[in-house]
Amino acid sequence: MRVHVVSDVHGRADALAKAGDGADALICLGDLILFIDYEDNAQGIFADLFGEERAREFIALRTAKRFDEARAMSSQLWASLDGDPREHIERNVRQQYRNLFAAMPEPAYLTYGNVDIPRLWSEFTKDDHHVLDGQTVEIGGWTFGFVGGGLRTPYRTPYEIDDEEYAAKVEAVGAVDVLCCHIPPAVPELLYDVVARRYERGSEATLAAIRRTQPRYALFGHVHQPLYQRTRIGRTECVNVGHFRGKGVPYVLEW
Repeated sequence: MRVHVVSDVHGRADALAKAGDGADALICLGDLILFIDYEDNAQGIFADLFGEERAREFIALRTAKRFDEARAMSSQLWASLDGDPREHIERNVRQQYRNLFAAMPEPAYLTYGNVDIPRLWSEFTKDDHHVLDGQTVEIGGWTFGFVGGGLRTPYRTPYEIDDEEYAAKVEAVGAVDVLCCHIPPAVPELLYDVVARRYERGSEATLAAIRRTQPRYALFGHVHQPLYQRTRIGRTECVNVGHFRGKGVPYVLEW
């Protein structure tokens, strides 16, 4: 079996269309939407609505962890638009999802990232797209478990949930051959982004499950430029599958 795994697609429909080439299936660990691009400030929904300069100012505030100022700036910008800001966001999100799911190969097994909006996915998935969150599926004789979303942070991205709800999904998955999450287990070297120069949030529940059940692999994304891409916890190979928007190629898993 050969499975290709991607995460943090963030709008790369062109590369996504080819991500399943040569594979029996594609796995996507979420973050399909590009809301704001820290590297190219002209890209993303925020820049489309308010322009590159405003996006650059907003990113600078968030990078400096001046979250109150960033939220105040954002509120003023949203208030400057005609109508409900949510309508502007969802219109842009729907357009991105329309393009991304049209490009996504089949079969594909997907879970949500922290910047995704789960309630919209059913409008765009194809017949052989399987969305899993706190659930398992068998692929080629191996059991894969999926846990989507992220934990609460000051960034307040759309699909952040409480620790207890996240832990319940990890518990529901149980023992598997491959544990697929959007965020990493709470291992410091897997959480530090060397470009953003900050630690992202990881899951203590996922780390405990890995130690207890020892899957063959734990696959995740979320940290775009990690200090360490992989490490071992017992027999489990923990792998950040890479920032797909940046590199445009999937992680390959064969057995």
